[in-house]
Amino acid sequence: MTEGRAHFPIEPWSLTEVGIDHDSLAVNESVFALANGHIGMRGTLEEGEPSVVPGTYLNGFFEERPLPYAEAGYGFPEEGQTVVNVTDGKLIRLLVGDSPLDLDYGEVQSHRRTLDLRAGVLRRTTVWRSPNGRTVEVTSTRLVSLTRRSIAAIEFSVRCVDDKGDLYVAIQSDLLANELVENAGSEDPRAAAALSKPLQGELHVGRGRHAVLVHQTRTSRLRMAAGMDHDVEVPDSASEDLEVSPDLARYTLAARLPAGSKLRLVKYLAYGWSSRRSSPAVRDQVEGALSVAKLAGWDRLVREQRDLLDQHWAQADVVIEGDDELQQAVRVGVFHVLQAGLRAERQPIPAKGLTGPGYDGHTFWDTETYVLPVLTYTAPEAVRDALMWRHSTLDLARERARVLGHEGAAFPWRTIRGEETSGYWPAGTAAFHVNADIADAVARYYAATFDDTFDEQFGVEMLVETARLWASLGHFDDGRGFRIDGVTGPDEYTAVVDNNVYTNLMAQKNLREARAAAARQPAVAARLKVTDDELDLWGRAADAMRIPFDDELGVHQTSEHFTRHQEWDFEGTPPEKYPLLLHFPYFEIYRKQVVKQADLVMALHLRGDAFTPEQKARDFAYYEARTVRDSSLSAAQQAVVAAETGHLELAYDYWGEAALTDLQNLHGNSGHGLHIASLAGGWTVAVAGFGGMRDHGGTLSFAPRLPPRLTALSFRVVFLGRCLTVRVTQETATYRLVRGESLTITHHGEQVQVTGEELVLPVPELGPVEPVRQPAHCAPRRRGRPA
Repeated sequence: MTEGRAHFPIEPWSLTEVGIDHDSLAVNESVFALANGHIGMRGTLEEGEPSVVPGTYLNGFFEERPLPYAEAGYGFPEEGQTVVNVTDGKLIRLLVGDSPLDLDYGEVQSHRRTLDLRAGVLRRTTVWRSPNGRTVEVTSTRLVSLTRRSIAAIEFSVRCVDDKGDLYVAIQSDLLANELVENAGSEDPRAAAALSKPLQGELHVGRGRHAVLVHQTRTSRLRMAAGMDHDVEVPDSASEDLEVSPDLARYTLAARLPAGSKLRLVKYLAYGWSSRRSSPAVRDQVEGALSVAKLAGWDRLVREQRDLLDQHWAQADVVIEGDDELQQAVRVGVFHVLQAGLRAERQPIPAKGLTGPGYDGHTFWDTETYVLPVLTYTAPEAVRDALMWRHSTLDLARERARVLGHEGAAFPWRTIRGEETSGYWPAGTAAFHVNADIADAVARYYAATFDDTFDEQFGVEMLVETARLWASLGHFDDGRGFRIDGVTGPDEYTAVVDNNVYTNLMAQKNLREARAAAARQPAVAARLKVTDDELDLWGRAADAMRIPFDDELGVHQTSEHFTRHQEWDFEGTPPEKYPLLLHFPYFEIYRKQVVKQADLVMALHLRGDAFTPEQKARDFAYYEARTVRDSSLSAAQQAVVAAETGHLELAYDYWGEAALTDLQNLHGNSGHGLHIASLAGGWTVAVAGFGGMRDHGGTLSFAPRLPPRLTALSFRVVFLGRCLTVRVTQETATYRLVRGESLTITHHGEQVQVTGEELVLPVPELGPVEPVRQPAHCAPRRRGRPA
């Protein structure tokens, strides 16, 4: 599949498609996806065609498949997990006379779709002249409810807009299972595995305008149900019919439309799944949710959606003055991050959210490192749910650690249910840093909420078990500290190495957080059989953690001896050879100084308390010259550290790259689904980059400074029950609490007290900054100034 680049008018609170562009069809299906963390619906047209990936997904619902190996090895995962395209309820086909609505045929006089970020709906207006010469206006509004986890709904209307007399139309509203989906991008390892008819029909019922289909997957034995019901308003005579079979339920409405009249249909949808409940039980669950949603009615569903989003934007919005394109992109990103996690409720937040099948629907470490920090400070209740899902997989993580010969818990690098499903050891199992990333998210959530119930029931146990893994995985080397060897850090171009700095520093924090958790929850520590000797070991390991440093170059080594590896020939690598992983053997990549994505640079951000300002500047310059950003995860982290080290225009360029990753399809695979972590990076760069926010030690500090093009930047963060608003201009930073008691923060190193009154402080002038360079062909696109 070749994916084009979409083009959207610049609007502050919406995203609009004008006309139909087949080259950008797949990308727009991802960008216009609606989700709530439980249900995800790609932004395909109601009539079903033209489309590329007509996906509907339920979080945690997957099929198993074998993982083949040319040569098997002990500890290799045996089963893969792939998200399933479940029963499609978006389909509403229209026949105008005998002509089916299809934008590839007839005459499209106008077509416009808008994603409304404040209302949380996808609106569509199309004026179409059919091949038989009749003209209709089709409008629809689609929502996936953020307040009712199981519910989606579509308002669909048809109006006769010509003067040729009565018009006869038919609407076919479907539930369709085992929809044919081509394996888009099968040569790209980032695409999903193909599944042929993964759903087996178990039960199908229908009456009146109501139908439910129940299916079960063949291998994973997960059971799901989809239901639909309808409200109808017709201006004249009409007939109705309902047919139900194992894979298709169809409600058909035929109606006569006098000139200028309108037919209106509201389609209510409900979805549910279970690994334990029977077919009748899952059916009853869906029918109950459907009945309540229909009773509430369309207008109430729309009002509830708007009310919830008004509350969310009041504490999550980022206001950018001076760059309308970036303003739109950051808000789109924040919206999709919320959609990905708000109602996940003890299910993972996948790398693509529920916007597409990319990466097989798996969740990775970037959930905890990129997405949860945003939600911690904007929607902390969603973080609690996500971490409770991780806790629910703790027994699987303990078993994985045992298989690998270690103590504690080894969480998977990629998964849907909790088992490790990566078939590539160097960039999968060896990436043990995922365990410290989870611990970091647990510690951040507790520091930002003081949720003692969560801490007692879930958090302490995760901190303790991950600390046990590090104590087991590493060892003391006489005179050289505590080593963690044979691991892979975030950079997948530097695999199976010794003493990866990011891994070691995050493990160090993990060990210290576990000690602190055991001290504040002694009863939990006793239940987990934490001993004094164990606590002493964690403390000594943390204090003695090996952090490689090249004294000759004056920089940290991303891992032992990295700075002595051969340099990559960037000048001799043409742009079309990126990403390197698709054009060069891993053996060639692993032994060279080339960085796929921010690794040590990410440590400068997340463990900035472990570096001096001088070290940060030198380290950033060194790795900036070797980082090719073959991962969408890189730009946001580079932006944050670029801003901290004074490279404000470079940080601004990277901000645009992170926020616009999907709107401009910069990595060529947004048609597989959105890059939720990169979209989260739009918020992160605003708040942690140009707002300079850090949360080291569980307290908030700010060191704001703007790039030249922006006149002002405003954002809010939720912390310890308070809501803090920050507004930054070129000269000043203004802090004010809009909710809660006074709060102590740090501004450019000065401790201050913030209350409900505005506190205006100067932004210090930036001193001299040494220039940095990027590899040939790898500089970010310049924003707002000549290249």
